[in-house]
Amino acid sequence: MSNVCEICGKKKAYGARIIRRGLAKKKGGIGMHVVKVSPRVFEPNIQTVKVNDNGTICRKKVCTACIRSGKVMKVS
Repeated sequence: MSNVCEICGKKKAYGARIIRRGLAKKKGGIGMHVVKVSPRVFEPNIQTVKVNDNGTICRKKVCTACIRSGKVMKVS
């Protein structure tokens, strides 16, 4: 199963981890220089919860932002 929210469609996003070296200009140096850029992945916080969906109870993969905002009615 994919790691995608079934309500809002949030999925993983790609970015980079930037490593800098040097002394900052405001500390008296010549500035921070980029040494290496390595790729990384931002994963969404997906939870499997029981949801009341039009009177039927089913399990869905939902991100925590949708749970907090009330877009999903959780069932105990």
